[in-house]
Amino acid sequence: MTTEIILVFFILFVTILLFAFEVFSVDKIAMLIIASLALTGLVKPEEAISGFSNTATITVLSLMIIALALEDNGVIASLARFLKNLHILPLFLLLPVLMFITGGISAFINTTAVVIVFIKIISELSKRFNLPQAKMLLPISFAGILGGSCTLLGTSTNLIVNSIALDLGAERFSFFEFSFFGAIFLVVGIVVITIASRWLPKDSKENLRDAYDLENYITTVVINNDSNLIDKKIEDTYLFTNPEISILKLTRNKQITNAPGRYITLKAKDKLVLMCDLESLTRLNEAEDLSVHKTKENTKNKENEEEDENSKKQEDLGFVELLILPGSVLIGKTLKQLRKQTFQNALPIAIKKRRNIRNTKERLVRKNIEQITLKPGDRLLVETPKNEIHHLDDIENVAVLIEHDVKPTANSTKRAISFGILLLVVGLAASGVLNILISTITGVGLLLLTRCLDLNDVYHRINWQVIFLLAGMIPLGIAMNNTGADKWISDHLLSILSGQSHIVVIGLIFLIAMLMSGFVSNNATAIIMTPIAIAVAIGLDLSMKPFILSVLFGANFSFFTPMGYQTNTLIYGMGFYKFKHFFIIGGILSIILWVLGTFMLSTLL
Repeated sequence: MTTEIILVFFILFVTILLFAFEVFSVDKIAMLIIASLALTGLVKPEEAISGFSNTATITVLSLMIIALALEDNGVIASLARFLKNLHILPLFLLLPVLMFITGGISAFINTTAVVIVFIKIISELSKRFNLPQAKMLLPISFAGILGGSCTLLGTSTNLIVNSIALDLGAERFSFFEFSFFGAIFLVVGIVVITIASRWLPKDSKENLRDAYDLENYITTVVINNDSNLIDKKIEDTYLFTNPEISILKLTRNKQITNAPGRYITLKAKDKLVLMCDLESLTRLNEAEDLSVHKTKENTKNKENEEEDENSKKQEDLGFVELLILPGSVLIGKTLKQLRKQTFQNALPIAIKKRRNIRNTKERLVRKNIEQITLKPGDRLLVETPKNEIHHLDDIENVAVLIEHDVKPTANSTKRAISFGILLLVVGLAASGVLNILISTITGVGLLLLTRCLDLNDVYHRINWQVIFLLAGMIPLGIAMNNTGADKWISDHLLSILSGQSHIVVIGLIFLIAMLMSGFVSNNATAIIMTPIAIAVAIGLDLSMKPFILSVLFGANFSFFTPMGYQTNTLIYGMGFYKFKHFFIIGGILSIILWVLGTFMLSTLL
């Protein structure tokens, strides 16, 4: 093993750890990968930045833009109105129908975008017709993943695998190259999940109070100058005697005390980080002793005027919960920043972080709550006038988890044009008249020419983290090929599997990709595993196609954890499911698809 190979493995190992434990956001990890590969000389400077010009990266970007145009021009809203008519079906029929439709659409539109739309649809179906959200959200996420595996355009993973395989000498996949296998996986997945749905949570009536449970609901309050709490010990205040309120942190003159004791005397301008339920928050918000949602600047300026205004409008105010979706303009912002620039006349009150390995209560409260940034899957609680709740629906890539007014119907002409352009893009790519890159770029160009798309509006809504992830991981795959690390791994795999049947080798490649994608992103898994799979195929003097497909499907089928696929992360962050639901139900599905996929792909040898 050479020094260069050791360096690649070290960078790869650190990368996997950073992804698995979410130490940094994926875009930061991607930039660190590029820097480390360039500084160690494992790739040339032009190779280090080649991910930004890679065909798969640009294609994914174009598909994101097309998906935004479909949403803006009412194509997706029309679909939503049609699906609402399905509420008359019993659940055991409604669920497979929803999964089939989700999977079918995901084959042609970005999977994450499709699932986001279905989250909104299911939320409204639940509110209006008392349907169980918990029985439907996880299945539509799984169906979206399965549907995205049916065509080359379905997911960014498929495009990445195809791009890397082409660079390494494999044949280009056609649009429907693996659709037969994907369709079988989708049908089997629908059957398995429909049966397993009986073990999903039953409660569909989660309200804000239930969702913001004690362990996850935190906010910051400041003791006012004229507060009755001043000079009182914590144990003598309602903050201590109320069992629904816990004081996590006290900040005084920039000095921080974690878990302050009962004998500490409170002073004016003390800042407290509290955990409480929604009912307690409402009381705190109305209390004269504390300021819940006012920044330091706000309490200094026009204090009396704000108090009078709040007292007049208190009965007209309501709490609304927002789910932060990928591409939201709120991502990366803190509560402090949002409070300084109130959006849609709403005041941010508190956040509920999506659950992950690192997001324990202890870690969360070590950082000032107003400095914690919003990420996809987080939920934001805002206070807003009840008659203006519908304006929150205008915030891009934010799901309002409350019954709200429907946005005005989009222009019917633009809706028809946008849908026609989507069909044209799919038709050009599927027929082979143009490759996928050119067809998607052509689609974006036509949307701009027909004024169905405004790029200035699109820039801040694109999920740039995915683009940077692709751009950063692609050079890692190049480094593995440059140093011979992929061949080193494949040679050792071949020596271990010497004498084993080819079906065992394919099954092992499939299994490794599937397991890795459960903890690392599916795109990263595809970039790492594709060169290895091709090297193994060459070493065995076999066709590359089944080995490449084993990586493609294995990387997509990360059902057994909520971290591997973005849609699972979003569903998990909504609070309906525990890790065990993914591990058990998703694990059963993964095993079935692994066995089925291994046998089907072995027929290609």
